[in-house]
Amino acid sequence: MRLEGGLIDRSRTLRFSFDGKQYEGHPGDTLASALLANDVRLMGRSFKYHRPRGVFSAGSEEPNALVELRSGARCEPNSRATVIELFDGLEARSQNRWPALGFDALAVNDFFSDFLTAGFYYKTFMWPSAFWEKLYEPAIRKAAGLGTLSMLADPDAYDKGFLHCDLLVIGGGAAGMAAALSAARAGAQVILADEDYLLGGRLLAESDHLDGAPASEWIAAVEAEFSSLPNLRVMRRTTVFGAFDHGIYGAVERVSDHLAEPGANVRQTLWRITARRTVLASGATERHIPFRNNDRPGVMLAGAMRAYANRWAVSPAKKIAVFTNSDEGHRTARDLLAKGVEIAVVVDSRNHVAASGDYRLIAGAFVSNSKGRLGLKSIEVTRGGSREWIDCGALAVSGGWNPNVHLASHHRGRPVWDSERHIFLPDDNIPAGMVVAGAAAGKGATAAAMASGAEAAITALDALGIKATLPALPQSSDSETKVEPLWHVPGKGRAWVDFQNDVTVKDIKLAYQENMRPVEHLKRWTTLGMATDQGKTANVTALAVMAELTGKSIPQTGTTIFRPPYTPVSLSVLGGGNSGEDFRPRRLTPSHEWAKAQGAVFVEVGQWMRAQYFPQPDETDWRQSVDREVLATRKGVGICDVTTLGKIDVQGADAAEFLDRLYCNAMKSLKVGMVRYGLMLREDGHAYDDGTCARLAEDHYVVTTTTAQAGPAYRHMEFARQCLWPEMDVQLISTTDAWAQFSVAGPNARRLLERLVDGFDLANEAFPFMACASLSVCSGLRARLFRISFSGELAYEIAVPARYGNALMAVLMEKGADLGAVPYGTEALGVLRIEKGHAAGNELNGQTTAQMLGMRRMVSIRKDAIGTVMSRREGLVAEKRILVGLQPVDAADPVVAGSHLFATGAAQNTHADEGWITSACFSPHIGSAIGLGFLADGQERLGEVIIAANPLQNQSVQLRVVSPHFIDPEGVRLRA
Repeated sequence: MRLEGGLIDRSRTLRFSFDGKQYEGHPGDTLASALLANDVRLMGRSFKYHRPRGVFSAGSEEPNALVELRSGARCEPNSRATVIELFDGLEARSQNRWPALGFDALAVNDFFSDFLTAGFYYKTFMWPSAFWEKLYEPAIRKAAGLGTLSMLADPDAYDKGFLHCDLLVIGGGAAGMAAALSAARAGAQVILADEDYLLGGRLLAESDHLDGAPASEWIAAVEAEFSSLPNLRVMRRTTVFGAFDHGIYGAVERVSDHLAEPGANVRQTLWRITARRTVLASGATERHIPFRNNDRPGVMLAGAMRAYANRWAVSPAKKIAVFTNSDEGHRTARDLLAKGVEIAVVVDSRNHVAASGDYRLIAGAFVSNSKGRLGLKSIEVTRGGSREWIDCGALAVSGGWNPNVHLASHHRGRPVWDSERHIFLPDDNIPAGMVVAGAAAGKGATAAAMASGAEAAITALDALGIKATLPALPQSSDSETKVEPLWHVPGKGRAWVDFQNDVTVKDIKLAYQENMRPVEHLKRWTTLGMATDQGKTANVTALAVMAELTGKSIPQTGTTIFRPPYTPVSLSVLGGGNSGEDFRPRRLTPSHEWAKAQGAVFVEVGQWMRAQYFPQPDETDWRQSVDREVLATRKGVGICDVTTLGKIDVQGADAAEFLDRLYCNAMKSLKVGMVRYGLMLREDGHAYDDGTCARLAEDHYVVTTTTAQAGPAYRHMEFARQCLWPEMDVQLISTTDAWAQFSVAGPNARRLLERLVDGFDLANEAFPFMACASLSVCSGLRARLFRISFSGELAYEIAVPARYGNALMAVLMEKGADLGAVPYGTEALGVLRIEKGHAAGNELNGQTTAQMLGMRRMVSIRKDAIGTVMSRREGLVAEKRILVGLQPVDAADPVVAGSHLFATGAAQNTHADEGWITSACFSPHIGSAIGLGFLADGQERLGEVIIAANPLQNQSVQLRVVSPHFIDPEGVRLRA
């Protein structure tokens, strides 16, 4: 029912739908207030029993009114109607019901509530055991979850950002605004974050005046000053969800959730805020009073009902009843009366109290029951031995207020019970630099909250050496409310404590009887506080009920602590938009732009985007491109960007000794100006990584690693340097991104490079195989040249500063045009290395040894190194599976990596398994598919025909065992 006044814009009408029915609201409405204005009280169903549920609160603590918002890929389950800003065309649906909200077939669960009591999830594990897998588990899994996912990719953009400030003020209510005002006037860098789209907090929900004028006038004046202060940043629609180490806070700003098309902007932003000091002014959450059937649609918190009346100008019904244990209920009754709403009765559990308005009061009484399954119709009032049913359309319940101490507890702080005010307050173990103010500190009256906020800011800034003063604050007419605790109304039937998860007082009593009395056991046994509101409206009440049952005080019974997030946070914003192509950072090779201009097809290799192959206009299949690149390289010259190989600069007086301990083969004896292939072992003796060591000077080496192990190998070397041998004079730095490196391979490689190098002799005698040098190219550009080959051809790797990589690739291609120069990608690179029998990532998978790779002789017996002793273990030395080459008997047959190898005629099972294929490709040089693999006694079986079994594709192929060196096994070409 729509009332007069409020903070909505009645000059505009917004149209929206709920469960397919069209309604109207106004700017300033939330979905919940707009539905109430249209006399919609039924908005959802509970999780376990599918009980009808209506809106319960007016903020982010809402446990009941959860809806699916929008449609298609933007469908958002579990959206709280109380915080959804209304926009034109908004589309919402109720959830957790079938076939309809008004008639939910799954409400039959309510009739079996005696079998679905506390702990029933756990009890189904126990008996009968045969039922679990076929009956219990499928049923529980099918029922689990709230709402539905679209299963489509999120179409919206998300962002992340970093902010720093002297003072972070969390909460934009009376205390938060006063704190921000004090700090900003003192010149401090201030951030004020509030989850609402309007500043003011509870001031917006109350009818009290400040200095004799509506609170909205004071708010507007302060906001005007805020906008004039360049050192103050006001972040609306921003929830600070977690307090982390070192003054870091996580926050989510809902940038465009309130727009009909959020995709036109960034949807949400994840902020990492680093604050030198913090004021927590997060307010308080009202608690309810459980009584029989207290979950009817229309039963609401009294403070929420005031908020709907004063801020949004709506009432859930024409006739309202109030149930309270403090003056808060009377405050609600007065405000509703002033708005023209009929007050059926105010039921106050206190005996000595008088009415403060023109309404009926029943003191010393309780609401003990209600009627109206789909919407409240009447309540039962019990006083002494008498009972009376009173008609009403809604009930406002107030049981006191719980300070929102969640963020103060994120560092394992346990709230402390204040027995005088019956609330939990933050203890001393709050995040460093935090000061708690306002209702979060138990100071809920407006004047006290403002003073508390300003004083908290002054205290926080004083620790930073910034002097702030107390601003002139307005006078308020409200005062602190004293509560006579009433935790629940005793009686028969079910009284709900946690609405979303259907936890009742009866469930808590059962947990007590079953000895689940510690707080953490109680939560898990009953699922209390595990809903989307994380127990904001239930936890303290549940503790009080358990305390009553145990005969202990509330602090003796226990306290709960909280962890992030304060309210639900979407996975999309936590990912910062890192999905699809942005799932992880993409590193581009220096020649990426050149390759892109040539029409290269790219493939993701680790974090790198590498050219996979370079198709020509007349090529219709990728294999044609790859075969051409391979043959052209072997006949002329091919160029490949190999920048992605890890490059680590090792310098220092002990560099040679350091590398000698890291590699299983000798590195100390390597001559200056030469390169040596090296093999690293893990501590357990297995192969870790391979690469090269180039010695540019007595105390200067350049180490290369595989692309996949560039990061891990560098970390491994740093660990050895810092922890194993900290006494050694050696320094490391990763230069992978600093140098662009290109492989120039093929018979014409030397002729091509001679056209680029500046006065350097590349003759075989002057610069032999495995030589290296620092030189210059292209008339003065510094470079490094390594004569190494992983293709079996005459080959070099030339490195220049990364910013010249793209230009060097173009120059190489230009200078090599008449030599038949071609670029080749990762596919051809793989073919070239398999044809030569070089081990790569497929063979260095963490399960192979030097012996399996045919490198046993590389493990020096004259020195010690990481892994060498363990590599001599009996089991590793006895390993007979050796790297071999594999070629199909029938050239038309495929060779599939991953296939298992068996002797001809042997049973194809694990006992007869003799090895597996690690790498495979089509070799245009051989004219068939070829492969590398590990085969038992492989060196003694050259020429034998074996079987490669591929059960996934139901293949069984005859392969001939050959040398892994398909091309130039004597190495004549690479030494030419």
